[in-house]
Amino acid sequence: MNNQILMDIFQTALAAVDPLHAVQRTLRIEKNRLYAGGGEYSLDGFSRVLVVGAGKATARMAMAIEELLGDSISGGLIVVKDGHTGPLRTISQLEASHPVPDERGVEGTRRILQLVRSAGDDTLVLCLLSGGGSALLVAPERGLTLADKRETTDLLLRAGASINELNAVRKHLSSVKGGRLAEAAAPATLLTFILSDVIGNALDVIASGPTAPDSTTFGNALAVIARYGLEQKVPKQVREHLGRGAEGLIPETVKADDPCLSKTRNIVIGGNSQALAAAREKARQLSLEAEIITEALQGDARDAAVRLARTAREAKAQMKPGERRCLLAGGETTVTVRGTGMGGRNQELALAFALEIAGTEGITLLSAGTDGTDGPTDAAGAVVDGMTVPKARERGLDPSRFLENNDSYTFFQAFDEQSGGTTHVKTGPTGTNVMDLQVILVSNP
Repeated sequence: MNNQILMDIFQTALAAVDPLHAVQRTLRIEKNRLYAGGGEYSLDGFSRVLVVGAGKATARMAMAIEELLGDSISGGLIVVKDGHTGPLRTISQLEASHPVPDERGVEGTRRILQLVRSAGDDTLVLCLLSGGGSALLVAPERGLTLADKRETTDLLLRAGASINELNAVRKHLSSVKGGRLAEAAAPATLLTFILSDVIGNALDVIASGPTAPDSTTFGNALAVIARYGLEQKVPKQVREHLGRGAEGLIPETVKADDPCLSKTRNIVIGGNSQALAAAREKARQLSLEAEIITEALQGDARDAAVRLARTAREAKAQMKPGERRCLLAGGETTVTVRGTGMGGRNQELALAFALEIAGTEGITLLSAGTDGTDGPTDAAGAVVDGMTVPKARERGLDPSRFLENNDSYTFFQAFDEQSGGTTHVKTGPTGTNVMDLQVILVSNP
């Protein structure tokens, strides 16, 4: 029963951040004039309209653009994660690997850069960005290879670097990130529609800010490498490239006063806060007291699990008999990989949470990624309660050992096989991406 309530709340949250509807709410066409983000643009003033972009949610965004603009679109290309395509007529789409970039992403980005460089003063470029864009929109700087970027990214992910730290480095290894797509599109008019997957909706962090001014520097990128003790582990070419940039021998990423941004507008069309608001409303419709406890859950997934479990226990201690409450959180945690197992930040958080509340009645948690995938797995996350750990141990499974080996996916697979349950949340690609959601049901029987 609790599992179904949690899934109903989660699915309602996903519907609220459907990229197609988010674009439709943000952009409108009246009498051949386009209105978006407080701006007004006469389509008669443009000889061409191009659509480009990258991200897990970009296909549904492109579907909305095609519905609104139809034959006005001259052409375009988006790069999406494998399995995240949509039915498009005019805008081409290319699948590529995420979270580790591949040569298909490089080729797609090369074609996008070629397309926008053909844009003139009379061209309108619509750019669609969502989470995942950093790995899908990939163009290594001169002297660097895709292998260099992949190895650096993998080292940072395994070290537990945040998305902000990761992107500070990636932007300074790229010829498309950090405002450089906008630089390539100038002097065209450029409107970017963004579905945010970062805390605070920082424009220079979402998809590594290809059309936004970059607030980070080569020095910041070097500091991130040093913070995680990776100076001698990252490829030599990467270390030398960042060093030359810090010395001023390589041009910095695009900054706020750059003239190439004069005709660029970045518009956030949705994010985690909308998903949380919809989840809260759905919980209330289900006669639950509902509270958003944080929109900025971050840090190590295990530490976050400890904090959420403490909050849930404290809430239960204050509740009257028969009372039911829904606690909601959103954000994006990280995992420091020390083991050899398979998992993702939501499954790791759920397993750590289960250990914290082992044996406690009246607390159930769902933690899942809104894009439908958690780490390199086919699961979005997991559902656990106070009986998950005791039942697992009865079946000879040691949750602590699985957690220590970063093997949460294997744990939930084995637990479901042996118990006949459905603790694993597997939605498939959802078409959206606004970080993660945690839904906690607390009751005092």
